[in-house]
Amino acid sequence: MPKLNENYQNVKDSYLFAEIARRVKVYEETHPDKADQIIRLGIGDVTLPLTKSVIEALHEAVDSQAVSETFMGYGPEQGYEFARKAIADYYARNGIEVDPAAIFISDGAKSDTGNITELFSNDNVVLVPDPVYPVYVDTNTMDGKKIIYMNGTEENDFLPMPDDKVKADIIYLCSPNNPTGASYNKEQLKAWVDYALKNDSVILYDSAYEAFITDQDLPRSIYAIEGAKECAIEFCSLSKTAGFTGTRFSYTVVPTELVFTASNGATLSLHDMWNRRQSTKFNGTPYIIQYAAARVFTEEGMAECQQNIEYYRENARMIAETLKKKNIWFTGGVNSPYIWFKCPKEMESWEFFDYLLENAQIVGTPGAGFGENGKNYFRLTSFGKHEKTAEAMKRFDELF
Repeated sequence: MPKLNENYQNVKDSYLFAEIARRVKVYEETHPDKADQIIRLGIGDVTLPLTKSVIEALHEAVDSQAVSETFMGYGPEQGYEFARKAIADYYARNGIEVDPAAIFISDGAKSDTGNITELFSNDNVVLVPDPVYPVYVDTNTMDGKKIIYMNGTEENDFLPMPDDKVKADIIYLCSPNNPTGASYNKEQLKAWVDYALKNDSVILYDSAYEAFITDQDLPRSIYAIEGAKECAIEFCSLSKTAGFTGTRFSYTVVPTELVFTASNGATLSLHDMWNRRQSTKFNGTPYIIQYAAARVFTEEGMAECQQNIEYYRENARMIAETLKKKNIWFTGGVNSPYIWFKCPKEMESWEFFDYLLENAQIVGTPGAGFGENGKNYFRLTSFGKHEKTAEAMKRFDELF
């Protein structure tokens, strides 16, 4: 019989969202008169449609496939040159130079942050924050890598900093953060880059929410920090920026400067290794999607996206104002679509989930699902509709 990857025994079931769905279903069945009053502010999916220029580009791309002269078959696994250049131009408008050849286009930051672990031996020590996006933990658990945690707490604004006493080979950072919405400033990121360079570590930097940043003092890419190209891989996605949650488009930047020495003395490039991996295991993002995504990165396309993001920012503002009124501690919501707050009345997050559902018919996400440090915190998202968010905050205000 085959020998299985028994590390899968160490991966918890998809407890968080399965348990949320179960509890909501039970409530609907026992309170049928209130089922249609439930407002869901826990989901991380967008609710606004794709922008006008993206739809136009999709139609153009589809029409181009109807005639032999413009039909496109297999494309490059790394992504079409026009799309990679569009991304590099977007970086340049934000004051950051990125070589288009360092950009790899894919179908989701979740996929790439999971698949990137293949480049690293199981002997590595992986450092992740707590609370944390579960994919970082689960994918490394599946590989059998050793995981250690750094504490995100209210005292450090859920922005853990490097500790010279802790040695890690691979470091996961997400800013603006999911689930907490907290964002590292330049000085804090510089400390992480300095740590990585000193310890020969690699930072895996998730910037999926960079388009939500409004504070000019907050970096939108780790490559805004000197030395980052020698120690960091950056992941980003159009899921929240342009509403591509169902359309699927992301990109990963692997600089050519990321070079390390193998155990046999050979020199290995992470850029070349990722290129080899993608060329072997990935057939490429569809041409139609890449064509539309390239339109997103134009000034016009990004302006349209910012209009949608501004809609979500207004939802975040409504939530934040309600929490301020109630003197409830929170982070996020300004440069992030997520609002992370301390559960009222010293409740634990699952207790608060039931209380909020039972008494206000509002669904959020218990912080315990993101790690031990989240057990007394709760996450709401700004991706709902204005009227639903306003009604939810009215109920929240009356409840507390």
